[in-house]
Amino acid sequence: MRISRAGTSSNSGFTLMELVVVIAILALAAAIVLPRLQVSRSAELSRSARQLAATIRFLQDRAITTKTTYRMRLELGGNAISVTRTLPDGSEETPDDQLLRRPFLADGITVASVITPRGGKRQAGEAVIPFGVAGLGEFTMIHLRNGDDAMMTVLAYPSSGTVTVAEGYREEAP
Repeated sequence: MRISRAGTSSNSGFTLMELVVVIAILALAAAIVLPRLQVSRSAELSRSARQLAATIRFLQDRAITTKTTYRMRLELGGNAISVTRTLPDGSEETPDDQLLRRPFLADGITVASVITPRGGKRQAGEAVIPFGVAGLGEFTMIHLRNGDDAMMTVLAYPSSGTVTVAEGYREEAP
């Protein structure tokens, strides 16, 4: 075995103390970063509800400003929401706006039910929400659910054009 000038062995490697320090630094970095990467189901539910509310506001404004009729189709009990533009001959087409073609709900978030004055409460099948040239036609409540059965309610008011998001399940307007 060769001896270095300082009187220690010249074998290369790490000491136990160096390894412990590096592992401790990596553990600390992981403890700081990982909670920020994992989004909770309740946060996804809240984000999906806010995104749906913003889309309804956008559709109302767009229908009014372009004098075009739109339809939002919601798969009750499922995750699918789509928007179509109604043409003068009554047929429908997908809007050219990328904002209206993206997924509206996060994975694991479903539309539990839709309540309107004319249609009542619907929990199965498909709900169609029309947006005419004057915007949203009637008061609408949309209930979203996550995998933990937590609920949020999106409330759309046609007269004022406001759309709000409420925690939990609501069947009456506040």
